[in-house]
Amino acid sequence: MRLDDLARKIDAQLSGDGSVEIAGVAPLDTAQPGHVSFLSNRRYSSDIEKTRASAVIVANNVSADHVALLKTRDPYYAFMQAVVLLHGHRKHPHEGIHPTAHIDPTARIGEGTTIYPGVFVGPRATIGRDCILYPNVVVYDDTAIGDRVIIQANSTIGVDGFGFATHGGIHHKIPQIGRVVIEDDVEIGSNCSVERGALDETRISKGTKIDQHVVIGHGSTIGEHGLLVAQVGIAGSTTVGHHVTMGGQVGVAGHLKIGNQVTIGAQAGVMSDVEDKQVIIGSPGMPATHARRVYMIFTKLPEIVDRLRDLEQRLEHLETDGADPIP
Repeated sequence: MRLDDLARKIDAQLSGDGSVEIAGVAPLDTAQPGHVSFLSNRRYSSDIEKTRASAVIVANNVSADHVALLKTRDPYYAFMQAVVLLHGHRKHPHEGIHPTAHIDPTARIGEGTTIYPGVFVGPRATIGRDCILYPNVVVYDDTAIGDRVIIQANSTIGVDGFGFATHGGIHHKIPQIGRVVIEDDVEIGSNCSVERGALDETRISKGTKIDQHVVIGHGSTIGEHGLLVAQVGIAGSTTVGHHVTMGGQVGVAGHLKIGNQVTIGAQAGVMSDVEDKQVIIGSPGMPATHARRVYMIFTKLPEIVDRLRDLEQRLEHLETDGADPIP
């Protein structure tokens, strides 16, 4: 489409020739004429001077002379809109339920839902409208899935929670009699596992997006519009507030409460409750302001140890020579 048409549709202010034809979207460093690119991270600002793109989506305060700009308050969101307009979403090779999927007769599937080959949907499960279940997704019995939910390949929803009673050195399985509820507009990546509640339910609230290889323990609740990056592990009976972001490989112990709008950095180990709007990093997880001081000292430990040894030797020398010891 013409650049001025694109600017209008993504609500951006155009600086440059609006008659240029745009055929696709590409990164700054590989874009060619006919492409629109974007800049949302100022670390890559220098790339805008070298790009061959016909136009770049930028923040309102960015300027450049050699390339047309599409200025907007939220470049990353505008970029998403441009990708949808120019490339669209993935086209499914079939409509409805593929004949090689197994859907229990008691399950209910909403209108407009696409189910790929190899999917299993168990007894009494319900799946809402306009969902997508990619190949080999498993939905256990009594699971409730809302509208516009996307579940990527090989994920399992409603698997038994990890619950055992150890008696006499033997681990005895505790029946997991709860279920899983996934609300509207949730996306779950590939190879994820959402465990059913031991007694009640495990709930993924609306708008939450979960990356690949994530495990949600039994009886946990994930609040609205969360972001869980790859390999996050959340133990059972944990409550996570709304708009919480967890970086890759975050581990959260069980029976904790994570507040609203919390950010947890990659590989953090969270072992206690977290208040609203905290930024947590490190293992054990701690507030970022404190963790920076801890890690600053941690990197200097060899030097600190050398200084302590030196002080010990000096003290020993003073005492051996008969001088008054240091108080």
